[in-house]
Amino acid sequence: MPRAARLGVFIVATLAILVAGIFIIGSKQYLFSSTYQLKAQFDNVEGLDAGGDVRVGGVHTGTVRNIVLPHKPGEKVTVVMDLGKSTHEIIKQDSVVTIETEGLLGNQYLAISFGSAGSADVRDGDIIASQPPLEMSDLFQKTSDILDSSQQAIKNATRATANLDSISAKINGGQGTVGALVNDKQLYSNLEQTSSAMRDTMVQAQAGVTDFQENMEAMKHNFFLRGYYKSRGYEDSAELARDEIERLPQGTPIKEFTFPAKQLFGKQDSAKLKNQKSLNAGGEFLANNQFGFAVVVASTGMEGDTQKDLVLTEARAMVVREYLVENFGFDDSQLKTLGMGKQTGTNSDADWGTVQIFIYPAGTEIPPNKQTQAGVSSTAASDQPVQASAPATPKSQ
Repeated sequence: MPRAARLGVFIVATLAILVAGIFIIGSKQYLFSSTYQLKAQFDNVEGLDAGGDVRVGGVHTGTVRNIVLPHKPGEKVTVVMDLGKSTHEIIKQDSVVTIETEGLLGNQYLAISFGSAGSADVRDGDIIASQPPLEMSDLFQKTSDILDSSQQAIKNATRATANLDSISAKINGGQGTVGALVNDKQLYSNLEQTSSAMRDTMVQAQAGVTDFQENMEAMKHNFFLRGYYKSRGYEDSAELARDEIERLPQGTPIKEFTFPAKQLFGKQDSAKLKNQKSLNAGGEFLANNQFGFAVVVASTGMEGDTQKDLVLTEARAMVVREYLVENFGFDDSQLKTLGMGKQTGTNSDADWGTVQIFIYPAGTEIPPNKQTQAGVSSTAASDQPVQASAPATPKSQ
């Protein structure tokens, strides 16, 4: 082959290699593809250089364009990233940038987490949240502290083992109470007899308690007493006012829920919940929002005995409170009750009454507790029969 032809082949091959290299480097640096920029700020980017990888889900999707120092003390270092357009659908406003290391001592790169589906899209030039990198010096210091603690624990274990050896030697030699028990068979036999007698006494006492409980249960089902317990529905009328306040507070509630009593309870004169899931809207609001305190207010229509209706409304407010406390996560000290008795102006089901939940903002003064203020609850003055039993816990909402 002529010399000129060989020279031409060499030049063409060199140019091809140069072009391929340019395209390979340009592809890695995203010089020939559509990109957009994002920024993140760190207190320290030690080990990270311009041109470093940016990975989303472990996949190389961008590069570090440049690193900008702060203009004054107290500010953070800004890292500018070029990212491929394909990442725009998975990087959101709640994505987080971290500085990661390949292996234990490898190169550092930026990792961006996926955003949530409901979060807003990022825009070109946005600054997204970041987490400080793990400093190797801090890791080594923590490891050193752990080793020091382990060495101290080993020394303590060694001393404890030496003490146990000493105690075992004394026991084997018959020294002390335990040594005497181990080596003196007569003393052990006497102690065993005493322990056996004590066990028999405890068994008899437990049997007596069991008999007493069975007798009390039988009394509850006795022909003369079962109607009494069944009509009350609660063991102590004072419990109805345990969380009851004496009046509604001054101020405007931030939220109100109103439920017809006929929708919640099985009978007109009953406080047993029948359709407790209707209360879930109020419970979810209490669990998911900030508030000062709330009041469950129960009332009846104008018909019927006044004192019985007062006790009935106190019982209804109590069981509604118990359902909300047991099934929704919030501070139960923030939920109070108030039995209003007869109330005019009922919109529907006037004879049955209503149950309302008033939710007040933080800072609202809570009125005094009725039981504390009066010394005895209003229901303690009356023993009217009310079916006030707590509802069963429903399945997860």
